[in-house]
Amino acid sequence: MPRFCANLSMLFTEHDFLDRFDAAAKAGFEGVEYLFPYDYDASEIKAKLDANGLTQVLFNLPAGDWAAGERGIACHPDRIEEFRAGVDRAIAYAKVLGNEQVNCLAGIQPEGVSASQAEDTFVENLRYAAKKLEDAGIRLVMEAINTRDIPGFFLNNTQQALRIRDRVASDNLTLQYDIYHMQIMEGDICPTLEAHIGAIRHMQLADNPGRHEPGTGELNYRFIFGFIDRIGYDGWIGCEYKPATTTEAGLGWMKEHGLQ
Repeated sequence: MPRFCANLSMLFTEHDFLDRFDAAAKAGFEGVEYLFPYDYDASEIKAKLDANGLTQVLFNLPAGDWAAGERGIACHPDRIEEFRAGVDRAIAYAKVLGNEQVNCLAGIQPEGVSASQAEDTFVENLRYAAKKLEDAGIRLVMEAINTRDIPGFFLNNTQQALRIRDRVASDNLTLQYDIYHMQIMEGDICPTLEAHIGAIRHMQLADNPGRHEPGTGELNYRFIFGFIDRIGYDGWIGCEYKPATTTEAGLGWMKEHGLQ
């Protein structure tokens, strides 16, 4: 059975961030993920994890000015030093929080930068991050994101991610496969998962349309969860969806889909 972790950037948002750890544990989650920890002291977050018996599953490398609309800087040729400093910062947090993987967001392709230049920059940054993280005992994943929600996002489909992974040529780089994003960009979810499960280390979910909880849209998650079991995936699945009402009210989808 898949292991589900609560994405605290989207779930339990009726609570302050540090109180969401308590709410997630109370709801039955054993792991958590979120976009970024960097607005808080790592020791504060670690105390919340320990108090609730929670596993820190994943967070993202620093991704530029999120409030201003930036969604990553890894494909930006003029931000390489900032990216590298962010790798060091992520390692420092992960060492305290105990997570063994972090995600790299490619970012929006900058104006005036060609696709080939953006890819070359992304590849070099991934090589750097993969080596630094490997030395620290931390895995690196990268995520393809749909261009409807984030127009211009550079990494936006599975085949592109696989090609870039081949170019990086590091065993410490794998894919974070977001079912919601890839349903929008390419569909064919289960055959894609089966064909490339060896390259996928983390998954995330939401239904489509709306990015709400499973059971609110077109995706047959009961079938998908069974399929993921059959192909032997043993990682976490992050619940990165916007609750249709409140988080607690929407958690019935687990029982409805035959899950504990």
